[in-house]
Amino acid sequence: MVEWTGKFAYQQVADDLRRRIADEEFADTGQLPSLAQLQKTYDVTVTVARQAIRQLTTDGLAVSHQGKGAFLTPDAGRAALSVDPVGTVVELREEVAQLRTEVGELRHRVETLEGS
Repeated sequence: MVEWTGKFAYQQVADDLRRRIADEEFADTGQLPSLAQLQKTYDVTVTVARQAIRQLTTDGLAVSHQGKGAFLTPDAGRAALSVDPVGTVVELREEVAQLRTEVGELRHRVETLEGS
């Protein structure tokens, strides 16, 4: 999952977790994945996983309890959206580009059907 993007690995993991928090993926339990789960999911070291959780804690999205894990703060979902506006803009641009492609394909299909 972690790629050579110019960002530190822990930032990439934290960014993805932030996106998942904004998507309310952890809303049911309020608990973030364990360090071991993060290591497996993102194929990173425990140090990188720990730093990612620390970043979310610093951003006010989570609190850590030794031996119990990391848990979302009450307003984590809303806060996750505002912490990384640049990432949100990039994601929106990618979505718009994909939608433009799909609309173009649909337009072509309609023109083909109308021409028949």
